[in-house]
Amino acid sequence: MDLDQDQEMKDSMMAALENVIDPELGIDIVNLGLVYNVELTEEAVAEVTMTLTSIGCPMGPMIVDQVKTALGELPEVKETEVNVVFNPPWSKENMSRYAKIALGIR
Repeated sequence: MDLDQDQEMKDSMMAALENVIDPELGIDIVNLGLVYNVELTEEAVAEVTMTLTSIGCPMGPMIVDQVKTALGELPEVKETEVNVVFNPPWSKENMSRYAKIALGIR
């Protein structure tokens, strides 16, 4: 894949992940800034590095399942691996302007 295709694929993957809503906040994980990186390997495995709003987030397993479902709908993706990390920790600074406005955060 050349760089343009690579970026296009990342954009497609991020767009798919905008369908995954954090049930506690009601906003998608991309606008919340929970997705740190997405890549598609040569073997068509989508690798997602993401975090959760809190370490003990009870919705974590459900969100990970939704990530796998969302990316599984892309024809290029055969499998999805989700790596949940807590370093760097998530903060409100990671959120898009849209998410901050929706949640009333300045």
